[in-house]
Amino acid sequence: MREKWLTPKNIVKELDKYIIGQKEAKRAVAIALRNRWRRQKLPAKLRDEVAPKNIIMIGPTGVGKTEIARRLAQLAQAPFLKVEASKYTEVGYVGRDVESMVRDLTNVAVHTVRMEMMKRVREKAKELAEERLLDILLPLPRTSPSERDDEKNERVEKARKAREKLRAKLRNKELEDRLVEIQMAEKFVPMIEIFSSAGAEQLGMNFQDMLGDMFPKRLRKRKVPIKEARQIITEEEAQKLIDRDKVVEEALRRVENSGIIFIDEIDKIAGGGINKADVSREGVQRDLLPIVEGTTVITRYGAVKTDHILFIAAGTFHDVSPSDLIPELQGRFPIRVELKRLNQKDFERILTEPKNALIKQSQALMKTEGVDLVFEEEAIREIASLAFLVNERTEDIGARRLHTVMEKLLEEISFEAPYMKGKSFTITAKYVRERLKDIVESEDLSRYIL
Repeated sequence: MREKWLTPKNIVKELDKYIIGQKEAKRAVAIALRNRWRRQKLPAKLRDEVAPKNIIMIGPTGVGKTEIARRLAQLAQAPFLKVEASKYTEVGYVGRDVESMVRDLTNVAVHTVRMEMMKRVREKAKELAEERLLDILLPLPRTSPSERDDEKNERVEKARKAREKLRAKLRNKELEDRLVEIQMAEKFVPMIEIFSSAGAEQLGMNFQDMLGDMFPKRLRKRKVPIKEARQIITEEEAQKLIDRDKVVEEALRRVENSGIIFIDEIDKIAGGGINKADVSREGVQRDLLPIVEGTTVITRYGAVKTDHILFIAAGTFHDVSPSDLIPELQGRFPIRVELKRLNQKDFERILTEPKNALIKQSQALMKTEGVDLVFEEEAIREIASLAFLVNERTEDIGARRLHTVMEKLLEEISFEAPYMKGKSFTITAKYVRERLKDIVESEDLSRYIL
């Protein structure tokens, strides 16, 4: 974590580059992230006592709830997982149990750390891969005991020079399409069915990993171009160079101290009724409670403590309110922020201002075909206006509506782009109205298409 730089003001400033509005939510997550750094500075005894202030985001779909959490995790370089609360079932029922979210987060962290460590050894792995390729293309000559020293030295020197010439060709990419035969290791693990109401997942086990070491690796020969062989061998060598124990150790440390779990649709498991569905939802909440409070979850990589994982929950809360969650769970989400519904002006800004703005994306995509796409300001206002109007008339899906509107608007241009190389196309307000006229006029059609 880049601690000194990640002040609440700087975090909000970075989030502003990707998300329009929602100042209150940005401030809340920025403070929560900064508090993690503050906790690390405390004495060990006090540090363990300070729990993260979990957050509930309340707001309609498509206003930036997920994006705020995702960008926050990227800023903090923290393991991040997005889950949907409605996908989990109470322990004892068929389905995924809530502990699996911690196991999934651990898998994400291990993969990230492994990729980082492989990147560090990439250059060394490339050198080793080059040597292996040379051994395949031009093996070193075998020497005979009866051979005279001068003859042996001459043959070895000749082979060395030939090898260096071949090395130069490899580095200059002169042999990329030449086929070579390589051996690839693959594990053979027989299919095993496990009959259990809880399922193997709840046991925190990965049977393929457990059984993989019991069965020998099979070497499979493949003929591939040198370009592909280099990548495969480099990957194999990088895997050999990294220390698996260090990968796991670092991943577990990151999960426990900086992991972020974003629980979407938490409103779907809220409900104060006494019918069967409500009882089942309450069961999921009660299963979720110890995870959020702090417990130990057994994963395939070892035990993970959830005491200091930051949980950010989100929901639209149309038919229920946060107070319909069980009181114990409410108490574990002390910070509540309400995200505002997006208006037409927000849509205009979303189209142009963020680093990953939709118009910038569309222009970049068309540029790959050699087509310059130009949007007039009036056209941008018209796109925002029509998207907002469709949201008003049908289901309000927030900024996601802009994606569907833009796809419909640029459908014809995208189709013809390969034949328009070197040309420029200007999107005018008139063109926007013509392309989207039918959708806006017909409520049924706008429901169907958008």
